[in-house]
Amino acid sequence: MPREYRVLWAGRHRRAEWDRLCEDYRQRIARHATVKDQWIKVKTGSDDPKRQRVEGEALRAALPVPAWSIALDEGGKRYSSPQLAAHLARLRDDYPHPVAFLIGSDLGLDSGLVKAANQVISLGDMTFGHELARLVLYEQLYRAVSIQAGISYHRERF
Repeated sequence: MPREYRVLWAGRHRRAEWDRLCEDYRQRIARHATVKDQWIKVKTGSDDPKRQRVEGEALRAALPVPAWSIALDEGGKRYSSPQLAAHLARLRDDYPHPVAFLIGSDLGLDSGLVKAANQVISLGDMTFGHELARLVLYEQLYRAVSIQAGISYHRERF
């Protein structure tokens, strides 16, 4: 079975310019693996103190069952691009179900969702807006599948 990636992300807005940038990478990834993007928007006020928890519940409910869930959080494990490619290749070989990446809104991910995830990874020490984090994730997923396929997109350092 070909690998399936899901990117589930919470946010109050869905901006077309970010969707266009992500779509370019989704089309590239789709040559090698199924990839689906799912926007989770909850109906709470932007200043509702329960919004992060409600978003977490909505993200959890949107996860395919079964799925290997990977939460993006600053406290997670850091991978180089080749390390991420190798990790995803191992998951592809050992786990036949979808791999789902979880991205929080401007509030981040609910701590309960992070704890419940199969894995937590970080995009680095810097903080990224959730829309930029989504784009960076797609670029890294494309980089990973290109490394696995032997495409010369990724170049090792000299």
